[in-house]
Amino acid sequence: MDIGILVIGDELTSGMTQDTNSSFIARELYEQGWGVSAVMTVGDDRAAIRGGLDCLLEISDALVITGGLGPTADDITTAAIAGAFELDLYTDEAVLQQLKGRFSSLGIPWTENNAKQAIFPEGAGIIDNSVGTACGFLLDRDGRPVAVIPGVPAEARKMFSDGVVPIFREKIAYREHIAKRTIKTFGRTESQIDRVLSHEDLEIPGVSIGFYPRFPEIHLVVTSRGEDRDDVEKNLKIVCEKIEGKLHRYIFGYNDDTMEGVTAVLLTNRGLTLSVAESCTGGLITDRLTDVPGSSVFLEMGAITYSNASKVELLGVPESVIEEHGAVSEEVAVLMAEGVSRCPPERAPHAAGFCSGGIAGE
Repeated sequence: MDIGILVIGDELTSGMTQDTNSSFIARELYEQGWGVSAVMTVGDDRAAIRGGLDCLLEISDALVITGGLGPTADDITTAAIAGAFELDLYTDEAVLQQLKGRFSSLGIPWTENNAKQAIFPEGAGIIDNSVGTACGFLLDRDGRPVAVIPGVPAEARKMFSDGVVPIFREKIAYREHIAKRTIKTFGRTESQIDRVLSHEDLEIPGVSIGFYPRFPEIHLVVTSRGEDRDDVEKNLKIVCEKIEGKLHRYIFGYNDDTMEGVTAVLLTNRGLTLSVAESCTGGLITDRLTDVPGSSVFLEMGAITYSNASKVELLGVPESVIEEHGAVSEEVAVLMAEGVSRCPPERAPHAAGFCSGGIAGE
């Protein structure tokens, strides 16, 4: 079954705001086993919204619509959809009282334009919004569900996962079973990985491999699809094991693993601490490491030595090495790592130093 996605908002068609909702929804639909017929973006215009509805309903078994459910004058989605489907509008008193209660509990003054968020097309089912104020709604068009949710990304994601997906599971059939695994690598380019895998027989019906560069990482997304769940899982395992056999040296994690998270676990389990000396990366490595909860257990310090003088003064890199090899060189990177691992001198000998471009340890 194929589902259409309609994204509404002048801020999107003008390029002022980037659309992240459609990519999230499409990815979630795909993982649920549904296809996506088309993704369309239109502005806050009744004729454009109606045209988008007509077009997508011609080719889709269901629709997801985001945007334009707020209290301001340019939020016209509800009225436009009601007009396109020739439905009257009504105020849902229960939702209205819930809205007023939420505003009161948050200490936000109530203004009458907020009552607009309690207006729905006749016959619509309400989709609750647990993280915002504007509820969504569900309509049925000739047996095809049409789910309408706000465009605020945090609200759209929560409402789609908690509200829309369960409804679609009841109303529309799965096209097929899908299993997926992301294999995360570091240390080889996309073309190098492709060349290595080209010598392995990975051709199994229903299994595809996608390359997704996420500098400095390369992610391989292995997807298995089919009508039989057991076969889908078995084929995914076969292909993943073949890839791991070829790339095991360069694989650092799977699925939701992050490089900084894996690094944190390794250091913590081994009782090691880490100091970072950076130049070109300007603190990016340290920033990623501090995103890990409890990073103070293993992270000692970070030194951003962008200028040559700071490399000499803070890390003890000889000027002669910089002059001979250049500031961006393996020789200087190694000396930076060795320098930060000695700073201050009384540091324990089990500490390790990393830097942009090289790794050194004591």
